Amino acid sequence: MDKDKSWTDIIKPRAGVLNLNLGEIWHYRDLIILFIKRNFSIQYKQSILGPLWFFIQPLMTTVVFTVIFGSIAKISTDGTPQILFYMAGTIMWSYFANCLNSTSDTFIVNAAIFGKVYFPRLTVPISTVLTNILTFLIQFLTFIAFLVYYQLHGESLKPNIYMLLSPFLLIEMAALGMGVGIWVSSLTTKYRDLRFLVVFGVQLWMYATPVVYPMSIIPEKWRFLMGLNPMAPILESFRYAFLGRGTVTFIELLTSGIVTLIILSSGILIFNRVEKNFMDIV
Repeated sequence: MDKDKSWTDIIKPRAGVLNLNLGEIWHYRDLIILFIKRNFSIQYKQSILGPLWFFIQPLMTTVVFTVIFGSIAKISTDGTPQILFYMAGTIMWSYFANCLNSTSDTFIVNAAIFGKVYFPRLTVPISTVLTNILTFLIQFLTFIAFLVYYQLHGESLKPNIYMLLSPFLLIEMAALGMGVGIWVSSLTTKYRDLRFLVVFGVQLWMYATPVVYPMSIIPEKWRFLMGLNPMAPILESFRYAFLGRGTVTFIELLTSGIVTLIILSSGILIFNRVEKNFMDIV
């Protein structure tokens, strides 16, 4: 071997769980971009309506929620037009749920490619989360169009300066969805039946989050439980920012951020530990 040959990269085994080498992910940013393009292009490939599903899904869900929870159950929307109230909850929850669901089977779905070539495994869930952001932005523009329509028709809506928090709320949702997703993905390498609990668990979590009801209807003595659900303050803050109605405190937002950080950090650690020998288990 030529002793003068210089190597651009040297792949070494990681010494411990805390040896994350997150800088390596930036080195593989081109791969993340390729994964994003792949994920986005195949989402509705060979479907009849194609990209129209990006608009149809939130609209249909909003209509169903409006009929069932608004017209039949008559749940309060704090004076907000029902369409806007449920659409805000739908697009926010959909992004989080999609991030969680699509990252929860990272090891199982990508076992073939993981076993053939080396690259940082975290690039896969990261690319999935970023792909879902593109979908969220499309649906968010639909929400803004409805918001403008209702304002032009005289509805008393009060978008405010807290709209500037939207990028931070989106980042927190991405971190939370990815954190929970990679936790599940790491555990399903050994306990496959957890995959069947994910969909059921996400549905239960939705009803524990103010997606179809406002936090204002929750008795004060139980509000602390909602604060422990990191998605609740995120969603309520979004509604308050764009619709001018919502009840959320700084403490609840801070608690949400801390819980999200704990979930993401612990998820990355367990993901890093499992990726070393998951091919022997899968």
